[in-house]
Amino acid sequence: MGESEAGVPLLHLIVLAVVQGITEFLPISSSAHLILVPAITGWADQGLAIDVAMHMGTLFAVILYFRQDVARLASGGLDAIRGIMTADARLCLQVIAATLPVVVAGFLLKDTIANDWRSPALIAATTIIFGVVLWLADRHADQAKGGIAGLTWRDAMIIGAAQALALVPGVSRSGITMTAALFLGQSRPEAARFSLLLSIPTTAAAGLLGGYDLARSGDAALQSDAVLAGMLAFASALAAIAGLMAWLKRASFTPFVIYRLALGLILTVALFAGAF
Repeated sequence: MGESEAGVPLLHLIVLAVVQGITEFLPISSSAHLILVPAITGWADQGLAIDVAMHMGTLFAVILYFRQDVARLASGGLDAIRGIMTADARLCLQVIAATLPVVVAGFLLKDTIANDWRSPALIAATTIIFGVVLWLADRHADQAKGGIAGLTWRDAMIIGAAQALALVPGVSRSGITMTAALFLGQSRPEAARFSLLLSIPTTAAAGLLGGYDLARSGDAALQSDAVLAGMLAFASALAAIAGLMAWLKRASFTPFVIYRLALGLILTVALFAGAF
């Protein structure tokens, strides 16, 4: 297997990008899996720069899949600027407002996230705890008929506050925002739809910050690795989004809950066995 320009084996980038693309929009925590891959395989930690590049790949995937909704958000943003409060303008402003908590928390906790929270023990705990919380929310989703057009400002801010919890690996950004939306009466597909739309400004902000750090580093090889990883993540994310939305139209979050509990228990046993 070849290597990227920076000397990182191509196999590593492929595995990481596929893992990122598949897990970013499923309620199982992409950040946790990106931390666990090097921990399990013994590969060098790819670091936040590659993580951010792969997040940007998934960003373009969600924009492409939800291009009609994104066009509505853009139109709504223009309406809001002109002082016209249309339904699209309201949704755009709600997405922006719901993004503020995670942006502020991410800025304040940047060093802690990078250095102190990339731990298998923490991931094991959060994977189990928030898997159970998702199961509780999903129990009542069969009767839910709500759509994001009916979201109140209170609902949007609650979902936004929940999203800030996803800075802790293992919580899952998509998982916690879908969980909050389910508790607020959204149907499964609509909970996923709002969660994925909410990912756009959040991921874009993280990508801009990471891109700025890469540009300042002047490391062209690292930039080449990042571009390749982003492209691979884009392809796998697009497939994952389509699969998730099709699944939620006819089934529940139960498989994801089971996966989270199984992963958390395996990690717990491995920790006690001294594997990490």
